[in-house]
Amino acid sequence: MLQEIQAMGSHALDIYDYLLAGIDPRLKEYPLMQNPIPMSSILLCYLFFVMYLGPRIMANRKPFQLKEAMIVYNFTLVALSVFIVYEFLMSGWATTYTWRCDAVDTSDSPQALRMVRVAWLFWFSKIIELIDTMFFVLRKKHGQVTFLHIFHHSFMPWTWWWGVAYAPGGMGSFHAMVNSSVHVIMYFYYGLAAAGPRFQKFLWWKKYMTAIQLTQFVLVSLHATQYYFMDSCDYQFPMVLHLIWMYGTFFFVLFSNFWIQAYVKGKRLPKQDVKPCKNGTAVHTNGKRHENGISHGTSNGASNSSAPHENGSTHVSKMKKA
Repeated sequence: MLQEIQAMGSHALDIYDYLLAGIDPRLKEYPLMQNPIPMSSILLCYLFFVMYLGPRIMANRKPFQLKEAMIVYNFTLVALSVFIVYEFLMSGWATTYTWRCDAVDTSDSPQALRMVRVAWLFWFSKIIELIDTMFFVLRKKHGQVTFLHIFHHSFMPWTWWWGVAYAPGGMGSFHAMVNSSVHVIMYFYYGLAAAGPRFQKFLWWKKYMTAIQLTQFVLVSLHATQYYFMDSCDYQFPMVLHLIWMYGTFFFVLFSNFWIQAYVKGKRLPKQDVKPCKNGTAVHTNGKRHENGISHGTSNGASNSSAPHENGSTHVSKMKKA
C-alpha cells in the first residue's frame, strides 16, 4: 500500500515537472510565473477572505466608507485597461495578425517580447481586480458577492495563468484584448458610480453593461470557432482555444441568466410597494415616507432621513415634524 502511494506521488511529481517544463522561457523572470503555487495561494486566500474571514470580521462593524479609494481604484483600472488594449493592438492585432489563424511568435523579436509583456500584464490585472470583491465585503454589500462574481474573479486568473504561461500571444490573446476593452467601459461606469449622486444621471446605461459583456462572450466564442472550420492552422496550442470556447459559452449562459433575472423578471428594478409599520408609519420603497398623513421625501425611506448610496456616500434631507 505504501509503495503504491509513493508511486502515485512520484507520478504526480513527474506530471508537475512536465507541466512546468512547458512554460514559455521568456516568462520565467516575470513575477508569479515560475510555477502555479504562488498564484494558486493568492486565489485561495482571496476565497477564504471573501467567503469566510471578511464577513465575520465585518459582522459587528459598520461598513467602511471607501469613496475616494474606489474612485482612484476604478479610474486606475480604466487607464490600465486602455494601455493593455493598445499594447495588444501594437503587438500584433493591429499590425501583423490576420484575425484568423495566428500562431504564437516564439522568437525574441521586439514585437514578440512586447506581446509576452502585455499578456502577462493582462493576467496580472486579473489579480488586481480581486480588490473588487474586497470592497464589497468591507462595505458590507453582501448582495453583490454572488456565485457568478466569485467564480468569475477566481476562475479567470487561474486559467489565464496557464494560458499566458504556455501561449503568450496568437489566436488565444484575442479573448484578452476584447476583455480589456470591455473593462475600459465597465470600470469607467464603476468610477462614475463611486463619484456620488452628482453623476447618477449619467448612469442610465447600467443594464447595457451586461449586454456588452454578453457581446464579449459571443465575439470570443465565434473567433475561437474559426479554428474548427479551417483546413489547416499552425496555432500551437489548440487546447487553449477549446478552453476559450467553453469559457465564452459557459459565461454567456451565466450572464444571460443574470440578465433575465435582473431586467426581464425585474428583480433588480426599483419596486413601488408600500410596507406598513407597527407605529402607523408607511414606508414606500420608491423613497416616499408618509407619517400621520404627512409626506416626507427621503432617498430611501429611512426613518432618520439618511439615504445611503451604493458608493458609500450619505445624503440627509430635512423632514417636517408631524
